[in-house]
Amino acid sequence: MNLELAWLERNLLVGAMLFGIGLVGAICRRNLIVVFLSIELVFQGAALSWVGWSRWHGNVDGQVFVIFLIAVAACEAAIALALFVAIYHHWGRLDVLLGRQLREADLPEADEPAEADSAEALPAPSWPRLPPAGVPPKIDPQTLHQRDRI
Repeated sequence: MNLELAWLERNLLVGAMLFGIGLVGAICRRNLIVVFLSIELVFQGAALSWVGWSRWHGNVDGQVFVIFLIAVAACEAAIALALFVAIYHHWGRLDVLLGRQLREADLPEADEPAEADSAEALPAPSWPRLPPAGVPPKIDPQTLHQRDRI
């Protein structure tokens, strides 16, 4: 067996394993940090496969692409860290299901079948209005979802 072919097979096998583990972790987990790390595993599995194919074909195109991928992943990690800190300060936990709170209140849940005549039963929406200049808006303390202190 050719040494280069054996190296390519092992490289693609490890890349596919990283990709698969990352994909399962991203689908099955609820913690945002674990989901983010699983997506990073998917990226690293793909990067390893690109390096393997690049070496197999005898050019450096895949390796250059992987360098850019690593740079983008580093920027993504910095942005994700800032988002995680902001989400934790706002809600006090890092759960994927927190995104359900961003839904509109009058929409049915994903499990419920949508009714055809439900649009007729809904009241007309009341759109928010801006206050006049210089007048502070009225804030209802019951509707605030932020914590008292950060």
